[in-house]
Amino acid sequence: MTADATKVPTTLDEIRATVRARYGATAQKVADGATAGASCCGPADGSSGCCGSTSESWDPITSDLYEAGETAGLPAEALLASLGCGNPTALAELAEGEVVLDLGAGGGIDVLLSAKRVGLTGKAYGLDMTDEMLALALENKAKAGATNVEFLKGHIESIPLPANTVDVIISNCVINLSGDKRAVLKDAFRVLRPGGRFAVSDIVVREGLPEAVKENMALWTGCVAGALEEQEFIALLHEAGFEDASIEPTRLYTRDDALALIQGTGLDLSLADHVEGKVMSAFVRATKPGGTPDAVAAAAARAAKPKRDLMTLGQSVKASGCGCGSTDCC
Repeated sequence: MTADATKVPTTLDEIRATVRARYGATAQKVADGATAGASCCGPADGSSGCCGSTSESWDPITSDLYEAGETAGLPAEALLASLGCGNPTALAELAEGEVVLDLGAGGGIDVLLSAKRVGLTGKAYGLDMTDEMLALALENKAKAGATNVEFLKGHIESIPLPANTVDVIISNCVINLSGDKRAVLKDAFRVLRPGGRFAVSDIVVREGLPEAVKENMALWTGCVAGALEEQEFIALLHEAGFEDASIEPTRLYTRDDALALIQGTGLDLSLADHVEGKVMSAFVRATKPGGTPDAVAAAAARAAKPKRDLMTLGQSVKASGCGCGSTDCC
């Protein structure tokens, strides 16, 4: 990999093209059955999921996100195509009858999970810009027999839905891939109904991430280099009009995790020493003002819930060379 090949493109269209190419290739591999037989710990070809090409099959970002019982009855291809960093449907507190929108739906895993939670009186939309991912998502929808699901083609900076039509917006490690995050958050605010919730999993970084990491395109498409810093994310949410914005870390990455992220990107492996503790998966919450008294009360209750202690996170251990924990996961 040459130095130029790792640099982040300078325009929104260039970033979209690079991201589309990587995620389209992933979708095609899944559709072709190339990942058949892969464990939940990483694709069979040795690529570490969303984190770029590495020599390891374990990925500290994408591994161990969904419980087996949670995905029961869903197509295996939906899970294999997941390049997320969290499980937003488990944390978003979805209710029956709600309308949910997943930004960057990929193979549809979070859309299908949301559809189960909101029931037949609700609806789950999935938005993606990659043709291969949309084709795979439609196949997975048919296999799952989901009748309350609709997949849309478009960009997350310009959502193809009317204003005030969605109760909850989720996303799984996709907003960090956008070259215009301000536009993403503003349009998310537009399509949410008053009292609607922004409830996404994303990669968030702390101050001090090395410039060499920030400028690396392999890590951009792997969810790290393009990630917002904590306070910057909160500020952009408030600028868009949201209130009660908060960031709850769900996994803080260690030096070993950083090594897994950097392998194969062309970066100096010593950068892992500077990455440790500065990159995390997080659950980002915010609320659009307004709504019914019940919605306002529910939003206040969610905002008042205690957040996780960072010191208890980041302990993902590669047990049995897999990283899924002390027991078999597949």
